[in-house]
Amino acid sequence: MRMAEAPVSCDCFVSLPPGSRDDHVIFGKNSDRPRDEVQEVTSYPAASHPPGSMLECTYIQIPQVEQTHAVVLSKPAWMWGAEMGANDQGVCIGNEAVWTREPVVPGEALLGMDLVRLGLERGDSAWAALAVITGLLEQHGQGGQCREDPGPFSYHNTFLLVDRNEAWVLETAGRLWVAHKVTEGVKNISNQLTIGADISAEHPELRSVAQAQGWWDGEGEFNFSQVFSPENPPARMELAKQRYRGGTELLQQHDGSVTAEVMMSILRDKPSGICMDSGGFCTTGSMVSVLPKDTSLPCIHFFTATPDPSRSIFKPFIFSECSTRVLRVVSPQFGPDDPVRKQPRFQTQVDRRHDLYKAHQVALNTMETNPDKGLDVYETLRDLESQCLSEISAMLSGEIPGEELGDLFFDCVDTEIKFYQ
Repeated sequence: MRMAEAPVSCDCFVSLPPGSRDDHVIFGKNSDRPRDEVQEVTSYPAASHPPGSMLECTYIQIPQVEQTHAVVLSKPAWMWGAEMGANDQGVCIGNEAVWTREPVVPGEALLGMDLVRLGLERGDSAWAALAVITGLLEQHGQGGQCREDPGPFSYHNTFLLVDRNEAWVLETAGRLWVAHKVTEGVKNISNQLTIGADISAEHPELRSVAQAQGWWDGEGEFNFSQVFSPENPPARMELAKQRYRGGTELLQQHDGSVTAEVMMSILRDKPSGICMDSGGFCTTGSMVSVLPKDTSLPCIHFFTATPDPSRSIFKPFIFSECSTRVLRVVSPQFGPDDPVRKQPRFQTQVDRRHDLYKAHQVALNTMETNPDKGLDVYETLRDLESQCLSEISAMLSGEIPGEELGDLFFDCVDTEIKFYQ
């Protein structure tokens, strides 16, 4: 019964050539969150901001920058930040909860999810986004309530940052951090520290803090995960080890042949626990991105915008000048009356379900009460997903022009809702 403590868990994956079948970088993430939390998919255009303006994040205000990139985000509807997303520069980021020997400082700061969004809005490459996140950590710290509930629950974060050329794993402990660069092959992260002695960049005070705390003698090899992993890790970190191993095995099975479809199948994998459904938690949103190394080709970002990828379909989003904002996957807004805005926070609950979420809930119910009918609907939708994947594959191999696909996300969401009705 140790699972009674909230197991926030996620899994992020990347495949770089030669791990990928084509000359593409493939990114994937399952966001595992409290079962009833609604995840919306929302996009924001690039923008200029007047000098001196302030930006309201989930809990704190920070100075805004003059220019922000266009972003598409899969985010818990109650917060400003995002679990995962991409920008129009071909950068994707996902985060994971971790616990380390550095205590989580009480009080409100930037959430890990805020840092994901800030990295995307401000970074034009994976490394630039990493520099944004580490700079903001230094200035503002990380912390604050991580779920829509008054019971205290917060954590530190690890991040997977990916662009068309490389990936970075960034692991943090309070304001301290360490990073590892990945330039080829496959890599995954779960809720644990994975960077050992193979360090590509680090906080200037990382080793001196470890030495001052008596965690490292300053003599032997400096292994970050050994030095900073907690002595009594929470049950959720122990459980993550199985998912981490399962994820590594699945990636290795497909090493050399990873495609968007393969990444989707990994995110749908129940036996490994990667497609999570356990206690009060489940996979509430999933994302897969295809980042072609050829910069003349667009990046494609697939989102479910609904829980449980094994019973959802991935719909493709492509940044374009004229794409319509897809309001049917955006949650209602509650303004100053939102329980996250009022002090004390989270005293009441509001209905954050968007149109697609509601329609999908009805369909899930049908799958359970009338499995034959439910299976028919789901198989039809999986056919729609396959059709989209083959259109995109044709576009990436130059058979059809990309401009025609700007409203594909809108069309797919619309079609999915119609099927459910």
